[in-house]
Amino acid sequence: MPGEVLMSVGEGGVVHITLRHTGRLNAMSRPMWRQLRAVFEDIQRRADARCVLITGEGGAFCAGGDISEYPDFRFDAAALRDFHENDVWGGLHAMLACDAPIVASISGACMGAGVEIASCCDIRIAGSTARFGAPIAKLGFPMAPREAQLVAGAVGEVVARQMLLEAATFSAPDMLARGFLSRVVADDMVAADALGSAQRVAALAPQAARMNKQTLRALKMPSARDSKEFSAIENIVNGVPDPYGYANSAEHREGITAFLDKRPPVF
Repeated sequence: MPGEVLMSVGEGGVVHITLRHTGRLNAMSRPMWRQLRAVFEDIQRRADARCVLITGEGGAFCAGGDISEYPDFRFDAAALRDFHENDVWGGLHAMLACDAPIVASISGACMGAGVEIASCCDIRIAGSTARFGAPIAKLGFPMAPREAQLVAGAVGEVVARQMLLEAATFSAPDMLARGFLSRVVADDMVAADALGSAQRVAALAPQAARMNKQTLRALKMPSARDSKEFSAIENIVNGVPDPYGYANSAEHREGITAFLDKRPPVF
């Protein structure tokens, strides 16, 4: 099974989104990224959506990407670009463009793709034993430019550098102290606490909530002062230099192959 992103509308206008990939800690597959985009584009069109509550099935939020499918496309630069720029960024952009507030209920592993998805949420509530990171350096590849910009903006540059360069992972209390999480609760209280937060948001004025999100989004848009930085990101994404030129590199192949072979990589 490639996994799935489930949506249901609960009471009071709370839309429930569940990441489900049984046996893979809800790791995101290509079909799941596409479903994530479709789900949030649907939510954006719904007048009855007052708040979104996103969680992972079972004891994890999302452990990253589904590495088992990576050999099918990651070693070709064009296919790799299509994956990141259309599948992954398509899903993340749909979340960022959603005017309904988004609450994340985070338990267990929140790694890589999980951190990216959580970074698109407005309120993040985690269990005390949740873990956060993006240890893709162990797999021999970097984070795509738009995704790195998103994560660094949410977790902070210091944490992002540690995640990407050291393959460091962080506890929920660490991420609370660094401003990424709204609060940390006991593991068995995460679901109830996050639902309570979503219900409180949904009970307030929906137009005001959507306008607040639009304002906050506009405030994050590049200004004349940082337009050079924004242009630099666009240039990187558009191939100057090519951020996906590493696709067929030896260390990229070694990192993914070693993971699938369940052995340490040799870089």
